Amino acid sequence: MTNQPSSNHHKFQSPLGFNNLLEDGIFHPESKGKALPEILFITSFPPRECGIATYSQDLIKALNNKFNHSFNISICPLESENEKHTYSEEHKYILETESENSFTKLAFRINKNDDIQMVMIQHEFGFFEKNEINFNTFLKALTKPVVIVFHTVLPTPNSSLKENVQQISAIATSIIVMTNTSAKILMSDYDVTEEKITVIPHGTHLVPHLDKGVLKNKYNLTGRKVLSTFGLLSSGKNIETTLDAMPAIVKDNPEVLFLIIGKTHPSVLKREGERYREYLEAKVDALSLQENVRFINQFLPLPELLEYLQLTDIYLFTSKDPNQAVSGTFSYAISCGCPIISTPIPHAREVLKNDAGVIIDFENSHQLAHAVKSLLANEALRKKISSNGLHKMASTAWENAAIAHAILFEEIGLAQITLQYNLPVLNLDHIKKLTTDFGMIQFSIINQPDIDSGYTLDDNARAMVAMCQHYELTNDRADLEYIQRYFDFIKFCLRTEGFFLNYVNEDKKFTEQNYATNLADSNGRAIWALGFLISKSSILPAELAKDADETLQEALENVQKIFSTRAMAFVIKGLYYRNTHHKSKKNVLLIKELADRLLQMYRHEADHQWKWFESYLTYGNSILPEAMLCAYLATAEAVYMQVAKASFDFLLSKTFSQYRIKVISNKCWLNKVDDHLQNVIGGEQPIDVAYTILALNKFYEVFKEEEYLDKMKIAFNWFLGNNHLHQIIYNPCTGGCYDGLEENYVNLNQGAESTVSYLMARLTIEKALQKNKPTKQPKEWQLILTLA
Repeated sequence: MTNQPSSNHHKFQSPLGFNNLLEDGIFHPESKGKALPEILFITSFPPRECGIATYSQDLIKALNNKFNHSFNISICPLESENEKHTYSEEHKYILETESENSFTKLAFRINKNDDIQMVMIQHEFGFFEKNEINFNTFLKALTKPVVIVFHTVLPTPNSSLKENVQQISAIATSIIVMTNTSAKILMSDYDVTEEKITVIPHGTHLVPHLDKGVLKNKYNLTGRKVLSTFGLLSSGKNIETTLDAMPAIVKDNPEVLFLIIGKTHPSVLKREGERYREYLEAKVDALSLQENVRFINQFLPLPELLEYLQLTDIYLFTSKDPNQAVSGTFSYAISCGCPIISTPIPHAREVLKNDAGVIIDFENSHQLAHAVKSLLANEALRKKISSNGLHKMASTAWENAAIAHAILFEEIGLAQITLQYNLPVLNLDHIKKLTTDFGMIQFSIINQPDIDSGYTLDDNARAMVAMCQHYELTNDRADLEYIQRYFDFIKFCLRTEGFFLNYVNEDKKFTEQNYATNLADSNGRAIWALGFLISKSSILPAELAKDADETLQEALENVQKIFSTRAMAFVIKGLYYRNTHHKSKKNVLLIKELADRLLQMYRHEADHQWKWFESYLTYGNSILPEAMLCAYLATAEAVYMQVAKASFDFLLSKTFSQYRIKVISNKCWLNKVDDHLQNVIGGEQPIDVAYTILALNKFYEVFKEEEYLDKMKIAFNWFLGNNHLHQIIYNPCTGGCYDGLEENYVNLNQGAESTVSYLMARLTIEKALQKNKPTKQPKEWQLILTLA
């Protein structure tokens, strides 16, 4: 059984690169003039109003956003006599589920179409209840691989249900379910083999986590404690359980408001009209809850729905169906940061354990009232449950669900489908959110800047480099304000003695941490950033460039006292960039002095098998060979180039497999005498991946070896999901980058270091691809990456 997207069960190789979205269109040499394989989704689909239609729409959108140059997705909507729709786009196929002839024609057309490589069917028993025999005959007739997604898996089936599921499962190439419980039921109650089952949790939306108070004000809910539930209304929602609990809740919390969001389910409406809604409305009147209950009788657009969920203080899920395997409404609420109180459906039992929510018995209003009152009285507990839930659901983001599905498609499609990641559009939202009128804040809690963490020279120096890159690439005049702000912060940190302090609190005062920490590396980063800015003098305001040069000159007064390995490397880079703007013998002599120190270290430590400057690999390793290469470019000393290349190729041999980057873990450094420690899983930092990409770019510029360009793409795909968890590290919704990749989870905080590191890498990739567009279709642009 494969549990995606975080499992390591797949053991196969996969061609995988990424596509670049350039201003002049999409550049993708491998697929140019070549038809992509087609995957046909057979499913209910909007404007049909049902959970599976919404699910399919979200999944297809996520797949197209990440992999639309790996395969084409076509849609075959399900219709019946009572379900006829006009679609926003024309579909080549439609399946009339009550027509035997429609099944026959569809199977013929699928088999005849050579472009279709596989068929994916979103299965719910209600879709085919009037024509199960023809559905099974249709499956048997297909000559293409079939993936079945079971949205319902019922335990202890009768003989007829068991036989039906077994027939479907026998035909399917692969089966997807959304919970481990469903997978276990398929194996134990239906005798489906474990190898055929993949668990891919129901997808959830990435949300910006807007301020709750602002959203309440937007919807005229200021001062209210908001409870909510949403979804297409039917008696199975069992909302009366909450209404019966409301008098006790309101007694202690008169400001509470319960939002019942959603219109009546179309099938229920056709069968029994608004009987259930009217029953609930009558109960509200009988309990005198008119001021504390509000019906929102709409199928809300997704952005509005997500805002309602983000302003919710507690989300209530009261289904009375013990066999309801999964709920999309439940998943969406958790992804919006809602503390959840739920009845014990299998999905809830899996997700809400370990303080990620509260579970109550079915139809137990007393328990519900007690749980709501307890949570409303304890804001700290609500925040803890919300945080735990967010971290639990992070792997289920639609982007990760898309990766998991794409991996499965590739496995089933054999050599017909090769995955190519799309390059996300540039997004400075989180960079700007982190930046105050003083500088860039150090940390975030999820994506909310934590002003209590203060500011650092390190982050503002890197941010200045990134914004200079962005300005050079886009000529966006708004960047100049940010470049100036980060420069002013760097200048603020420069002391009269000619060295920088690093740590500044929210009150703009230097903290005691400056005097208990070695600041050599911070000083080196500042010099690198200043040198980089100076190298862009031709496109920057003259006064800013002049001020930066004077600041750098002052900072160089003590640079010969620096002996930290990485600090010296940063200084070399800064001097190299400065020297590209106006050459100076003093720059070159200082570069040579520092490079000779690194050279001496290398000669002391390096041997036939260990070609490095130290007896261990720690953090920011790529800086060292890149600095030596910069020293060569500034001085023309061949020995610097030789050491740069030998050490860099050695480093790459330790951090790259053929198909993936795995930077040295901060859990444990890689020692010369203990080489196996590179197998430590987790502790990978975005900054190390970014520095690797910057170095690869410089080495490619000098040596023009395609391997360096290929490795740049491999490294960047780490941010997009090509890592051991197959999860995104970059959040395209916020523009932030997660703080680290651990063994079993991604650290969801989006601090300055990780976010700026991603941006530097993203801009480096963009510039490299613009400079190196191939005129032909070389094989080198197709990367073979392992997803094992």
